[in-house]
Amino acid sequence: MNVDVDPTGAQWFKSRRSEAGKDCVEVAFLNGGHVGMRDSKNPTGPALVFTPSEWDAFTAGVNGGKFDR
Repeated sequence: MNVDVDPTGAQWFKSRRSEAGKDCVEVAFLNGGHVGMRDSKNPTGPALVFTPSEWDAFTAGVNGGKFDR
């Protein structure tokens, strides 16, 4: 799905479980319930933008171990 959401000015955050100085992903809650995700090493680089239902499916997969190695 093509989502036209501008993440400019978004409040990005890392998980509380992230260790200081470690590279990880950052998340921001955007307009319309969308969720942005980006690489903390490249904050000016591209961001993935999920619709609310896509984010719910992604987090359910993470919590359910779908992406475990």
